[in-house]
Amino acid sequence: MFNHRITNKRRCPFWKDRKINVKSFYIRRILRIWPLYFTFFFGMVLLTSATDFFGSVIPGQAQLAFTLFSGNWYIIFKEWQSYCINPLWSVSVEEQLYILLPLVLFFAGKKGLKIFSFLSIVIAYATIIYYAQRPTTGFSGQWTNSFVQFQFFAAGILLSAYLKGWEPKWNAVLRIGLFITGVICWLIASMVCEINVDAPHLATIPQSITGWFLILIGVIAMFLSLYGAPVKYMPSKLAYLGRISYGMYVFHITIYWIVFNIFKNELATFSESIGLLEWKNGIGSVTAFISTTLLAMLSYKCFEKPFLKLKSRFTLIPSRD
Repeated sequence: MFNHRITNKRRCPFWKDRKINVKSFYIRRILRIWPLYFTFFFGMVLLTSATDFFGSVIPGQAQLAFTLFSGNWYIIFKEWQSYCINPLWSVSVEEQLYILLPLVLFFAGKKGLKIFSFLSIVIAYATIIYYAQRPTTGFSGQWTNSFVQFQFFAAGILLSAYLKGWEPKWNAVLRIGLFITGVICWLIASMVCEINVDAPHLATIPQSITGWFLILIGVIAMFLSLYGAPVKYMPSKLAYLGRISYGMYVFHITIYWIVFNIFKNELATFSESIGLLEWKNGIGSVTAFISTTLLAMLSYKCFEKPFLKLKSRFTLIPSRD
Protein backbone atom coordinates (compact mmCIF):
# COMPACT_ATOMS: atom_id res chain seq x y z
CA MET A 1 0.00 0.00 0.00
CA PHE A 2 1.14 3.56 -0.59
CA ASN A 3 2.42 4.88 2.71
CA HIS A 4 3.80 8.21 3.89
CA ARG A 5 6.77 7.94 1.53
CA ILE A 6 4.58 8.97 -1.36
CA THR A 7 4.21 12.49 0.02
CA ASN A 8 7.93 13.14 -0.23
CA LYS A 9 9.56 12.86 -3.63
CA ARG A 10 13.04 12.57 -2.12
CA ARG A 11 12.09 9.37 -0.33
CA CYS A 12 9.80 7.79 -2.91
CA PRO A 13 11.53 4.96 -4.84
CA PHE A 14 9.55 5.63 -8.02
CA TRP A 15 9.31 9.45 -7.98
CA LYS A 16 11.38 11.44 -10.42
CA ASP A 17 11.29 15.08 -11.47
CA ARG A 18 7.98 15.65 -9.68
CA LYS A 19 6.38 12.88 -11.74
CA ILE A 20 5.89 9.29 -10.78
CA ASN A 21 8.09 6.98 -12.82
CA VAL A 22 5.32 4.67 -14.04
CA LYS A 23 7.65 2.26 -15.80
CA SER A 24 9.86 1.76 -12.74
CA PHE A 25 6.85 1.32 -10.48
CA TYR A 26 5.29 -1.37 -12.67
CA ILE A 27 8.57 -3.26 -13.12
CA ARG A 28 9.30 -3.23 -9.39
CA ARG A 29 5.76 -4.38 -8.66
CA ILE A 30 6.05 -7.20 -11.20
CA LEU A 31 9.36 -8.38 -9.75
CA ARG A 32 7.92 -8.50 -6.24
CA ILE A 33 4.54 -10.12 -6.91
CA TRP A 34 4.43 -11.99 -10.20
CA PRO A 35 7.18 -14.66 -9.88
CA LEU A 36 5.76 -16.31 -6.76
CA TYR A 37 2.14 -15.68 -7.77
CA PHE A 38 2.38 -17.36 -11.18
CA THR A 39 4.71 -20.14 -10.04
CA PHE A 40 2.33 -21.08 -7.23
CA PHE A 41 -0.83 -20.68 -9.30
CA PHE A 42 0.25 -22.74 -12.30
CA GLY A 43 1.86 -25.24 -9.93
CA MET A 44 -1.60 -25.74 -8.40
CA VAL A 45 -3.12 -25.99 -11.88
CA LEU A 46 -0.78 -28.90 -12.61
CA LEU A 47 -1.30 -30.54 -9.20
CA THR A 48 -5.09 -30.39 -9.36
CA SER A 49 -4.94 -31.85 -12.86
CA ALA A 50 -2.72 -34.74 -11.76
CA THR A 51 -4.25 -35.56 -8.36
CA ASP A 52 -7.38 -34.88 -6.33
CA PHE A 53 -5.43 -34.30 -3.09
CA PHE A 54 -5.54 -30.50 -3.57
CA GLY A 55 -9.15 -30.06 -4.59
CA SER A 56 -10.99 -29.99 -7.88
CA VAL A 57 -9.43 -29.27 -11.27
CA ILE A 58 -9.12 -25.55 -11.95
CA PRO A 59 -11.23 -24.82 -15.07
CA GLY A 60 -9.85 -22.95 -18.07
CA GLN A 61 -11.96 -19.84 -17.41
CA ALA A 62 -10.63 -19.64 -13.86
CA GLN A 63 -7.08 -20.06 -15.13
CA LEU A 64 -7.58 -17.14 -17.51
CA ALA A 65 -9.21 -14.98 -14.82
CA PHE A 66 -6.44 -15.53 -12.28
CA THR A 67 -3.79 -15.05 -14.96
CA LEU A 68 -5.28 -11.64 -15.75
CA PHE A 69 -5.60 -10.74 -12.04
CA SER A 70 -9.37 -10.82 -12.11
CA GLY A 71 -9.72 -13.95 -10.00
CA ASN A 72 -11.77 -12.11 -7.40
CA TRP A 73 -14.40 -11.23 -10.00
CA TYR A 74 -14.48 -14.82 -11.23
CA ILE A 75 -15.14 -15.94 -7.64
CA ILE A 76 -17.98 -13.42 -7.32
CA PHE A 77 -19.82 -14.93 -10.27
CA LYS A 78 -18.68 -18.57 -9.96
CA GLU A 79 -18.10 -18.90 -6.17
CA TRP A 80 -14.94 -20.22 -4.54
CA GLN A 81 -12.61 -22.36 -6.62
CA SER A 82 -10.09 -25.07 -5.81
CA TYR A 83 -9.35 -24.53 -2.11
CA CYS A 84 -5.63 -23.79 -2.38
CA ILE A 85 -5.86 -20.94 -4.92
CA ASN A 86 -8.66 -19.04 -3.17
CA PRO A 87 -6.35 -16.69 -1.21
CA LEU A 88 -5.05 -15.31 -4.51
CA TRP A 89 -8.27 -13.32 -4.92
CA SER A 90 -6.81 -10.52 -2.80
CA VAL A 91 -3.70 -10.34 -4.99
CA SER A 92 -6.05 -9.67 -7.91
CA VAL A 93 -7.61 -6.79 -5.99
CA GLU A 94 -4.20 -5.32 -5.17
CA GLU A 95 -2.92 -5.60 -8.72
CA GLN A 96 -6.05 -3.93 -10.08
CA LEU A 97 -5.44 -1.03 -7.73
CA TYR A 98 -1.73 -0.79 -8.48
CA ILE A 99 -2.43 -0.62 -12.20
CA LEU A 100 -4.59 2.45 -11.59
CA LEU A 101 -2.69 4.39 -8.92
CA PRO A 102 0.49 5.25 -10.84
CA LEU A 103 -1.60 6.50 -13.76
CA VAL A 104 -3.75 8.63 -11.46
CA LEU A 105 -0.64 10.12 -9.86
CA PHE A 106 1.08 10.69 -13.19
CA PHE A 107 -1.81 12.46 -14.87
CA ALA A 108 -3.62 14.07 -11.91
CA GLY A 109 -0.99 14.38 -9.16
CA LYS A 110 -1.67 14.16 -5.45
CA LYS A 111 -4.89 16.16 -5.75
CA GLY A 112 -6.23 13.64 -8.23
CA LEU A 113 -5.13 10.83 -5.93
CA LYS A 114 -7.17 12.33 -3.09
CA ILE A 115 -10.22 12.65 -5.34
CA PHE A 116 -9.74 9.03 -6.47
CA SER A 117 -9.57 7.92 -2.83
CA PHE A 118 -12.71 9.77 -1.70
CA LEU A 119 -14.55 8.49 -4.77
CA SER A 120 -13.43 4.93 -4.00
CA ILE A 121 -14.94 5.16 -0.51
CA VAL A 122 -18.22 6.50 -1.88
CA ILE A 123 -18.37 3.70 -4.46
CA ALA A 124 -17.50 1.14 -1.78
CA TYR A 125 -20.50 2.06 0.34
CA ALA A 126 -22.79 2.31 -2.67
CA THR A 127 -21.74 -1.27 -3.45
CA ILE A 128 -22.34 -2.30 0.16
CA ILE A 129 -25.87 -0.87 -0.02
CA TYR A 130 -26.40 -2.77 -3.28
CA TYR A 131 -25.55 -6.05 -1.54
CA ALA A 132 -27.65 -5.19 1.51
CA GLN A 133 -30.69 -4.79 -0.75
CA ARG A 134 -30.12 -8.32 -2.08
CA PRO A 135 -29.81 -10.62 0.96
CA THR A 136 -28.74 -14.17 0.30
CA THR A 137 -28.33 -17.37 2.28
CA GLY A 138 -25.42 -18.39 0.06
CA PHE A 139 -22.16 -16.80 -1.02
CA SER A 140 -22.80 -13.18 -2.00
CA GLY A 141 -19.37 -12.22 -3.37
CA GLN A 142 -19.33 -9.03 -1.34
CA TRP A 143 -16.06 -9.84 0.43
CA THR A 144 -14.09 -10.35 -2.79
CA ASN A 145 -15.57 -7.33 -4.58
CA SER A 146 -12.86 -4.84 -5.58
CA PHE A 147 -15.15 -1.85 -5.09
CA VAL A 148 -15.80 -2.87 -1.48
CA GLN A 149 -12.14 -3.58 -0.74
CA PHE A 150 -10.79 -0.39 -2.34
CA GLN A 151 -12.06 1.59 0.67
CA PHE A 152 -9.18 0.24 2.79
CA PHE A 153 -6.54 1.26 0.26
CA ALA A 154 -8.24 4.63 -0.11
CA ALA A 155 -8.14 5.20 3.65
CA GLY A 156 -4.41 4.39 3.65
CA ILE A 157 -3.77 6.82 0.81
CA LEU A 158 -5.70 9.60 2.55
CA LEU A 159 -3.85 9.00 5.81
CA SER A 160 -0.59 9.23 3.92
CA ALA A 161 -1.63 12.42 2.13
CA TYR A 162 -2.87 14.25 5.23
CA LEU A 163 -0.31 13.04 7.75
CA LYS A 164 2.45 14.29 5.41
CA GLY A 165 5.13 12.20 7.08
CA TRP A 166 4.11 13.08 10.65
CA GLU A 167 4.76 10.26 13.08
CA PRO A 168 3.08 10.25 16.52
CA LYS A 169 5.18 9.85 19.65
CA TRP A 170 2.48 8.11 21.67
CA ASN A 171 3.17 6.06 24.75
CA ALA A 172 2.61 2.31 24.96
CA VAL A 173 -0.68 2.60 26.88
CA LEU A 174 -2.31 4.72 24.17
CA ARG A 175 -1.03 2.44 21.41
CA ILE A 176 -2.35 -0.67 23.15
CA GLY A 177 -5.67 1.11 23.70
CA LEU A 178 -5.90 1.95 20.00
CA PHE A 179 -5.17 -1.64 19.03
CA ILE A 180 -7.81 -2.98 21.43
CA THR A 181 -10.27 -0.42 20.04
CA GLY A 182 -9.62 -1.80 16.57
CA VAL A 183 -10.31 -5.36 17.73
CA ILE A 184 -13.54 -4.25 19.46
CA CYS A 185 -14.68 -2.54 16.25
CA TRP A 186 -14.16 -5.79 14.35
CA LEU A 187 -16.00 -7.83 16.96
CA ILE A 188 -19.01 -5.50 16.87
CA ALA A 189 -19.00 -5.59 13.06
CA SER A 190 -19.04 -9.38 13.13
CA MET A 191 -21.27 -10.18 16.10
CA VAL A 192 -23.75 -7.29 15.98
CA CYS A 193 -23.72 -6.13 12.35
CA GLU A 194 -23.26 -9.65 10.91
CA ILE A 195 -20.38 -8.81 8.55
CA ASN A 196 -18.71 -12.22 8.35
CA VAL A 197 -16.44 -12.53 5.32
CA ASP A 198 -18.05 -14.89 2.81
CA ALA A 199 -20.83 -16.11 5.11
CA PRO A 200 -24.48 -15.73 4.04
CA HIS A 201 -25.25 -12.05 3.80
CA LEU A 202 -28.48 -11.15 5.58
CA ALA A 203 -27.54 -7.80 7.15
CA THR A 204 -29.84 -4.82 6.68
CA ILE A 205 -28.65 -1.59 5.04
CA PRO A 206 -27.95 0.14 8.41
CA GLN A 207 -26.16 -2.98 9.67
CA SER A 208 -24.07 -3.26 6.51
CA ILE A 209 -23.01 0.38 6.43
CA THR A 210 -22.24 0.43 10.16
CA GLY A 211 -20.45 -2.92 10.07
CA TRP A 212 -18.17 -2.11 7.17
CA PHE A 213 -17.45 1.34 8.59
CA LEU A 214 -16.47 -0.27 11.90
CA ILE A 215 -14.13 -2.62 10.02
CA LEU A 216 -12.56 0.41 8.34
CA ILE A 217 -12.21 2.27 11.66
CA GLY A 218 -10.72 -0.87 13.19
CA VAL A 219 -8.10 -1.09 10.46
CA ILE A 220 -7.17 2.57 10.91
CA ALA A 221 -6.99 2.20 14.71
CA MET A 222 -4.69 -0.83 14.43
CA PHE A 223 -2.49 0.96 11.90
CA LEU A 224 -2.17 4.07 14.08
CA SER A 225 -1.41 1.92 17.12
CA LEU A 226 1.80 0.78 15.40
CA TYR A 227 2.57 3.80 13.22
CA GLY A 228 5.66 5.65 14.45
CA ALA A 229 6.35 3.11 17.19
CA PRO A 230 10.06 2.90 18.12
CA VAL A 231 11.90 0.15 16.29
CA LYS A 232 13.30 -1.15 19.59
CA TYR A 233 9.81 -2.30 20.57
CA MET A 234 9.44 -4.40 17.43
CA PRO A 235 10.96 -7.88 17.93
CA SER A 236 13.29 -8.72 15.05
CA LYS A 237 11.70 -12.14 14.57
CA LEU A 238 8.26 -10.56 14.25
CA ALA A 239 9.64 -8.02 11.77
CA TYR A 240 11.11 -10.90 9.76
CA LEU A 241 7.69 -12.55 9.58
CA GLY A 242 6.50 -9.31 7.98
CA ARG A 243 9.28 -9.56 5.42
CA ILE A 244 8.24 -13.07 4.39
CA SER A 245 4.52 -12.44 4.87
CA TYR A 246 3.74 -12.52 1.14
CA GLY A 247 4.97 -16.09 0.90
CA MET A 248 3.18 -17.00 4.12
CA TYR A 249 -0.06 -15.65 2.70
CA VAL A 250 0.30 -17.47 -0.63
CA PHE A 251 1.17 -20.81 1.00
CA HIS A 252 -0.85 -20.85 4.21
CA ILE A 253 -4.12 -22.28 2.90
CA THR A 254 -2.31 -25.04 1.01
CA ILE A 255 -0.34 -25.99 4.12
CA TYR A 256 -3.49 -25.93 6.24
CA TRP A 257 -5.21 -28.11 3.65
CA ILE A 258 -2.35 -30.64 3.81
CA VAL A 259 -2.28 -30.65 7.61
CA PHE A 260 -6.01 -30.67 8.36
CA ASN A 261 -7.15 -32.87 5.48
CA ILE A 262 -4.42 -35.03 4.00
CA PHE A 263 -2.58 -35.85 7.26
CA LYS A 264 -5.42 -35.40 9.73
CA ASN A 265 -5.53 -39.07 10.78
CA GLU A 266 -1.77 -39.30 11.37
CA LEU A 267 -1.73 -36.07 13.40
CA ALA A 268 -4.77 -37.10 15.42
CA THR A 269 -3.09 -40.43 16.27
CA PHE A 270 0.14 -38.71 17.25
CA SER A 271 -1.73 -36.16 19.32
CA GLU A 272 -3.53 -38.89 21.25
CA SER A 273 -0.24 -40.75 21.82
CA ILE A 274 1.16 -37.75 23.70
CA GLY A 275 -2.03 -37.19 25.68
CA LEU A 276 -3.67 -34.42 23.64
CA LEU A 277 -7.19 -35.41 22.66
CA GLU A 278 -8.04 -32.24 20.68
CA TRP A 279 -5.44 -32.17 17.92
CA LYS A 280 -6.68 -29.41 15.60
CA ASN A 281 -6.06 -26.50 17.94
CA GLY A 282 -2.88 -28.06 19.29
CA ILE A 283 -0.56 -30.20 17.18
CA GLY A 284 -2.42 -29.32 13.98
CA SER A 285 -2.21 -25.54 14.34
CA VAL A 286 1.42 -25.59 15.50
CA THR A 287 2.42 -27.90 12.65
CA ALA A 288 0.61 -25.76 10.09
CA PHE A 289 2.15 -22.50 11.33
CA ILE A 290 5.70 -23.84 11.53
CA SER A 291 5.41 -25.49 8.11
CA THR A 292 4.02 -22.33 6.52
CA THR A 293 6.78 -20.21 8.06
CA LEU A 294 9.54 -22.57 6.98
CA LEU A 295 8.22 -22.78 3.43
CA ALA A 296 7.90 -18.98 3.23
CA MET A 297 11.47 -18.57 4.54
CA LEU A 298 12.76 -20.98 1.92
CA SER A 299 10.76 -19.27 -0.82
CA TYR A 300 12.00 -15.82 0.19
CA LYS A 301 15.65 -16.80 0.39
CA CYS A 302 15.93 -19.10 -2.61
CA PHE A 303 13.23 -17.91 -5.00
CA GLU A 304 11.99 -14.39 -4.26
CA LYS A 305 15.28 -12.70 -3.34
CA PRO A 306 16.90 -13.02 -6.79
CA PHE A 307 13.96 -11.14 -8.27
CA LEU A 308 14.08 -8.57 -5.48
CA LYS A 309 17.72 -7.89 -6.30
CA LEU A 310 16.70 -7.02 -9.85
CA LYS A 311 14.47 -4.28 -8.44
CA SER A 312 17.55 -2.21 -7.66
CA ARG A 313 17.99 -1.54 -11.39
CA PHE A 314 14.70 0.33 -11.35
CA THR A 315 15.06 2.03 -7.96
CA LEU A 316 15.49 5.80 -7.84
CA ILE A 317 15.64 5.96 -4.04
CA PRO A 318 16.34 2.78 -2.01
CA SER A 319 13.46 1.26 -0.07
CA ARG A 320 13.11 -1.84 2.13
CA ASP A 321 12.05 -5.05 0.39
